[in-house]
Amino acid sequence: MSTGLIQRSRNAADPEVPVLSIIADESVAPFREKSADLVVSSLSAHWINDLAKWFSYCLSILRPDCPLIGAMLANETLHELRIALQLAEMERLGGIGLHISPFVRADDIGSLMSQAGFGMITVDTDELTVGYPSIFALLYDLQGMGESNALRNRSTHIRRDILIAADAIYRSMFSREDAPCPASFQIVSFIGWRPGPLMPKPAKRGSQQASFKDIGKIIEGKMPFSKKHDPK
Repeated sequence: MSTGLIQRSRNAADPEVPVLSIIADESVAPFREKSADLVVSSLSAHWINDLAKWFSYCLSILRPDCPLIGAMLANETLHELRIALQLAEMERLGGIGLHISPFVRADDIGSLMSQAGFGMITVDTDELTVGYPSIFALLYDLQGMGESNALRNRSTHIRRDILIAADAIYRSMFSREDAPCPASFQIVSFIGWRPGPLMPKPAKRGSQQASFKDIGKIIEGKMPFSKKHDPK
């Protein structure tokens, strides 16, 4: 968390609730092992270089039967902007630069959490589209959000003629009646639990009390749930 965000959170905090503010790298934050009842990450994990290491770290500081809850941007975020800039640079320069941060694939988040050791994992994806009058308005908002390019070897400047060309390409490929330049944000929400003695365990194979084909009858009350299905 940046110094500015910490100051803003202090100004808005409830004075009756004690809060400790720490500026640290999320992947190496100074918390003891098994010291947290809950870890929350809100739209910041996509800035972390090594997500596998970060998930393992979150697991280590959680107590047993406690969850990690979070949300991050995934790979379909700003795909319209990425395509428009690449086509404009190919046309003007004969090559492309890296102007948008890479994002993790939504399908990989559950796998990374499982590899780290989390259990009872749930991952959900939402698509949010925000309309902008031009590519310039979109870039201005991204800068204000702190969501500019995070790559170390990124291009630090985009020529104005390339931006004008990208704006025209953006409109020709993605324009809608209600938004000349719609921008997509793919938000992945996730929750996973550190395994512990209270975590529900999968039932033993073959221990089911009813067949899937009988679920409709059970719901309608035509068959008792305790009736053991005979596969024969």
